[in-house]
Amino acid sequence: MKRFLMFSGFALMMGAVQAGGGHQHMALPKVEGTRPVVGTSPWGPTDEIGRLNLMTAQSQQEVMAQVDASKVYDLSVDYFIGMPGWHAAGDPRYQIWMTHTPNGTRVDDPLSVGSDQNDHVSYTGTAFSMYSHTGTHIDALNHFGLNGKIWNHFEANKHLGDRGWLKTGAETIPPIVARGVLLDVAAARGVDMLPEGYRVTREDLQAALKAQGTHLQEGDVVLIRTGRMKLYEKAEQYMSNPPGLGMDAARFLVEEGGAMVLGADNLSFEAFPSEVAGNYVPVHTYLLAQQGAFILELLDLEALASDKVYEFAFIGASLKLKGADGSPMRPIAMPLLSKNSKR
Repeated sequence: MKRFLMFSGFALMMGAVQAGGGHQHMALPKVEGTRPVVGTSPWGPTDEIGRLNLMTAQSQQEVMAQVDASKVYDLSVDYFIGMPGWHAAGDPRYQIWMTHTPNGTRVDDPLSVGSDQNDHVSYTGTAFSMYSHTGTHIDALNHFGLNGKIWNHFEANKHLGDRGWLKTGAETIPPIVARGVLLDVAAARGVDMLPEGYRVTREDLQAALKAQGTHLQEGDVVLIRTGRMKLYEKAEQYMSNPPGLGMDAARFLVEEGGAMVLGADNLSFEAFPSEVAGNYVPVHTYLLAQQGAFILELLDLEALASDKVYEFAFIGASLKLKGADGSPMRPIAMPLLSKNSKR
């Protein structure tokens, strides 16, 4: 029997042996000394959107003034039963079902309009359910915290109720209009897809920037292509030990590159097992809790990469799910009229 490691979510990184798997990850040693703490917002004690404050009316106007609208790239994925998801960590699978069908409406007459109208008007309705981090989505700043607190020192015991977070909920995330940058790490390394478990480094990102002739600016939405999206229709393969970002790479993008939002074409964003003692998701906590930088996951970057569109206007808005820790998003990209678009 083929030994298969299902990357089942964050429980895996805690050292559990997965049923049907066979791999075992040893738990990291306990951290010694002072534990890292959440970041304090430079935008004040009431700030709930972190680095999205870098987005201004002027920055939005500047990027939209450079847009080539002749081609629009859809960066979102399809939703379907059996799609990749965190269900092995206990979160619900994506489900869709019919609530009304033309023939069922004729039989049931749910609106009491009579057989003549039901024969004439074909009524179809559906419902669906899913975890908030299913498909293309954005992580809210409350998704991960440290020591009972989230970004800007909001506290779970004060700001988290039975109906979600009272601070930094998904409803606070504004529509994002910003300069986007694709870093095609897979192409820079000369492969279609990064190997399983590959940890993207600072050097990988610098190599991609050089190969593409691309530069970073403060306030960018930076998207990392690992090539993993090629396996999206094969959920088990897509989820199995994916490549992802390392800590040094994340620090480079935020602290040196000035990135406002980071995203990738995988579901975990970061690589595992963790490289930081005492923290099984150090890249998530660094970005969300310490830097106030948002994370986008499950982005389809294949068309952008194929056309060598490395700089673009990124436009995306998530659902205003009050108190939620994440929300679905359907982002788009439009190339910029610049030499680096390489269209």
